[in-house]
Amino acid sequence: MKARFFLLAATAVALFAPKTFSQSKIDPKGGISADILSEISKGYEGAASDKAIRNALNSNSISVLATNVDNLAMIDTHFSDEVKTKGRTNQKSSGRCWLFSGLNVLRSRMIEKHDLGSFTFSQNYIFFYDQLEKANLFLQGVIDTKDLPFDDRKVDWLFSNPIGDGGQFTGVANLVMKYGLVPSDAMPETYSANNTSGMRSQIATKLREDGLKLRDASKKDCHEMKVQMLKEIYRMLVLCLGEPPKEFEWTRYNSKNEFVSRKTYSPKSFYAEFIGEDLENNYVMLMNDPSREYGKVYEIDYDRHVYDGQNWLYVNLPIERIKEIAIASIKANTAMYFSCDVGKFMDRTKGTLDLRNYDYGSLFGTTFGMDKKQRIMTHASGSSHAMTLIATDLRDGKPVKWMVENSWGETSGYKGNLIMTDDWFNEYMFRLVAEKRFVPADVMNMLNQKPILLPAWDPMFLPEE
Repeated sequence: MKARFFLLAATAVALFAPKTFSQSKIDPKGGISADILSEISKGYEGAASDKAIRNALNSNSISVLATNVDNLAMIDTHFSDEVKTKGRTNQKSSGRCWLFSGLNVLRSRMIEKHDLGSFTFSQNYIFFYDQLEKANLFLQGVIDTKDLPFDDRKVDWLFSNPIGDGGQFTGVANLVMKYGLVPSDAMPETYSANNTSGMRSQIATKLREDGLKLRDASKKDCHEMKVQMLKEIYRMLVLCLGEPPKEFEWTRYNSKNEFVSRKTYSPKSFYAEFIGEDLENNYVMLMNDPSREYGKVYEIDYDRHVYDGQNWLYVNLPIERIKEIAIASIKANTAMYFSCDVGKFMDRTKGTLDLRNYDYGSLFGTTFGMDKKQRIMTHASGSSHAMTLIATDLRDGKPVKWMVENSWGETSGYKGNLIMTDDWFNEYMFRLVAEKRFVPADVMNMLNQKPILLPAWDPMFLPEE
């Protein structure tokens, strides 16, 4: 009898006692119930400080209000080691940072080697062939996969990415070695070169239409159909970008603006005389990706600009090893292709990349505690922009800051450059392309491995723009 009494009493207590959050407010279907909404709305208490921040955010950007007043002073602009460069380029409203960065590496070498004044290669010339080759890459990819169902992941990726203006260093290497280079005045920039979205949209639509035709065609007809399709793309490109010169006359002046020579060149003979190195075999791409195993070589499927060119191949290294190689190159007055997550903690006005530029945690009363590996794994960070690494500041043999030549014009940032602290470099630097002569033997030996193939749609390997 007593046992029954206690059981009834316990039941009554359970029925009439106040319900805890875990008992009453968890929606078994995983949604936000009225009770859950009531609970989580307590996250905003309406305190005076919250109201002040809310009022300020009503008419100001988050980055303005998160500016760290303790870090307003400009970074020291002295660098112990710096590559000699002249002039700054401007990619304007285009995603061609990879191209500007790669050509700026070659430009600094040409200026130094041949005692030139300010000089630039024609980005438009290489961009023309980049777009033509990418169109062929897509159309041939459609032919290669025409037996796969339309909802296959690779087919879907192809039609989602028929063409773009982003890219990376292997594109520079393949395109320059195949088509040569010309000075900027031999094929100047056009509106569509500087503002690529309109042209890209029209060509992408045409390529998708052509891709559907190729999938429906017999294999024996595909090659001739592709050639006719590329003729249309070529015409569209000429209308937007101009026709690439087959030969041109170039007058050369030295750094004192004194006449040196006048000569007629083809794009390939111009490259052979003034640069002349094998870009496809003289460079190593290095990556710092802590989400994947170090000491391994990785290849990105279908990540190339030229169908018969090279896939993106890189060695994954700890950040300190990459710094060693970068320092050796800078000390030898050799600039490098460099890419990073440029939008993180960037002060555009000062031209600095510094983890202390903004204090988002204090603004929102929370913490942002993911490390680099976690940011990569959760898609919170990845390489977005390529620039040219030209300087480091060493103290007691250790870098405290770095500087890159950007492609946003001479008035952007610090004299057209961005200065980054070494702490920022650790967190948001991803890729570096270095000449083999600066790469230690043990790293070169890693390239003998069979690469680990990663899919083209891996989010870590979106084109740099």
